[in-house]
Amino acid sequence: MDSAEFIDMVANDAPSTEVSDALKQMMFAKSAEFVDAAAPEVAKTLFGEPEEGDPLPEVGDGIEPEANAETEQEPEQETEVNDVPTT
Repeated sequence: MDSAEFIDMVANDAPSTEVSDALKQMMFAKSAEFVDAAAPEVAKTLFGEPEEGDPLPEVGDGIEPEANAETEQEPEQETEVNDVPTT
């Protein structure tokens, strides 16, 4: 749908749900065009371009690095309802 058809819908008192759906569809199509146009540039910025002859790294070989992070956990203090001081 182009903008002329949309204006005709509004001018001819089309149901508001149809006008809303048409507007959403037009906006989605426009945003999809922008994303498709911007995606290659964003990918180049984030990941860079591989140099000629450099093989791409293997992904998903099933080997995960081990995590050596040791975390210390402090013992929790248990408080019972009867331990509340009374005045």
